[in-house]
Amino acid sequence: MIGLEHYLIVSALLFSLGMMGVILRRNLIVIYMGLELMLNAANLALVAFSRFNNSMDGQVMVFFVITVAAAEVAVGLALIVALYRKRQSTEVADLTTLKL
Repeated sequence: MIGLEHYLIVSALLFSLGMMGVILRRNLIVIYMGLELMLNAANLALVAFSRFNNSMDGQVMVFFVITVAAAEVAVGLALIVALYRKRQSTEVADLTTLKL
């Protein structure tokens, strides 16, 4: 039988993997993927809590998190593409050289 703790362990592992990607990598696209992995880990935890409490509150929150994540991806990828067109690189170090 798979219990709540199993889902939370998977969620914590996914969140940790995403955090390691954000902290250790210097490529903007990989950092973005890490952020999305962290959001999905939080979604998994919300759905698991919602399922085991027989409530729809967590699933409603997941709907809003996915909506915000989609908007974040649209804006973030547009910024990354603009940076790549300007500097021909997606490295974080190139962000400090963008001054007006």
